[in-house]
Amino acid sequence: MSSDLSARSPSRLSEPAADLDEVGSPQPRRKSKAVRTLLRFGWNLIPLVTFVAIIALWSGAVRFFGIPAYLLPGPGSVFYLLISEAEMLWRNAQTTLAEILLGFGLTLITAIPLGLIIALSPLAKQVLYPPAMLLQLLPKVAVAPLFLVWFGFGMESKVILTLLMTFFPLLIASISGFQILDERLLYLTRSMGATTWQTFRYLRVPAALPVIFSGLRTSATIAATAAIVAEFVGANKGLGYVLLKGTSTMNIELTFAVLVVLTVIGLVINYAVDLSEWLLAPWQRDNK
Repeated sequence: MSSDLSARSPSRLSEPAADLDEVGSPQPRRKSKAVRTLLRFGWNLIPLVTFVAIIALWSGAVRFFGIPAYLLPGPGSVFYLLISEAEMLWRNAQTTLAEILLGFGLTLITAIPLGLIIALSPLAKQVLYPPAMLLQLLPKVAVAPLFLVWFGFGMESKVILTLLMTFFPLLIASISGFQILDERLLYLTRSMGATTWQTFRYLRVPAALPVIFSGLRTSATIAATAAIVAEFVGANKGLGYVLLKGTSTMNIELTFAVLVVLTVIGLVINYAVDLSEWLLAPWQRDNK
């Protein structure tokens, strides 16, 4: 009897642990470093795979349905034009990129400080916010010809139109970001003896940054469109000018090539905004 119990006891003692592993909430096994690296690499490849799939579908649709090149050129002819006309496209892309960066830079140095002033001062909100709202309601394309009359066909008119089109989204995001802080946290920091600068530096700015970067992404997306619209109204160089030239001469390959370049510029700007958020808001990295 005792020998039977002693023979069975080890297995009996080990069974509850096994049951707990199956029924309870055991700790998950930690993946090896190689597996985690492989999974992260595969996850980062998803956008590239999606891009390749879109190009393959585009090429297959053109071949399968026999679409003529003057309606929808194949990706091969577009990429060939990108290489053969690379010097011309790059020269005009520099002009458009300068307009985007100058207009977007002016938006950064005006919209964020103005949003802070409006968020913290009720008087400033009553005085400054209504004119900003009127500027937003004003159709920018309708007043673009006036900029040509006032500032000429140079870069100034394009930069100002880019500034006006990207200003309001960042202003609204800045106001919301600087007002998002819970008042109880302000009372807590004051009771602990924090100065106004310390409260602003270590509490209000970190709370506002995620919202401000959300507005930055919206403004960055609009910036490229604003520069192209400004060049549509009147320009003798730039990607918008080349785009109009391609459509007027029915050079659809050139039109698609310009669209590809504009897409690349938009991606670079958005990745630059993401990198800035990664550097300035490290507490947001886990959420990414």
